[in-house]
Amino acid sequence: MTRIITFGTFDVFHVGHIRILQRARALGDHLIVGVSSDNLNFSKKSRYPVYPESERMEIIRSLIGVDEVFREDSLELKGEYIKKYQADVLVMGDDWVGRFDEFKSLCEVIYLPRTEGISTTKLISDIKSYA
Repeated sequence: MTRIITFGTFDVFHVGHIRILQRARALGDHLIVGVSSDNLNFSKKSRYPVYPESERMEIIRSLIGVDEVFREDSLELKGEYIKKYQADVLVMGDDWVGRFDEFKSLCEVIYLPRTEGISTTKLISDIKSYA
């Protein structure tokens, strides 16, 4: 069994999220998803997500093809999460290319292309401009 692990905020859920999760799942038999905590998201982007972590985790947990969901509290713990969940493959979006190569000694690292033209940041900006 090939265990895939991926991470994300998954705020204002959209088709780009679905596509990367589907492509990650297609690489193995068991998909584990770390959902960035509210505090981690604030430290990365200087803003809290629109939806709280409990709701974002519930959304991800409800998806067909997602086998496990956990809260990601720190970018620095990625290696520990990989070990804890015995992941064979780490999948990240290509906006992170090279950032997680240090984990190649623990598992295979694959960067998948993001869905062109779709961005949570842009969606939030567009929604704010309509308000």
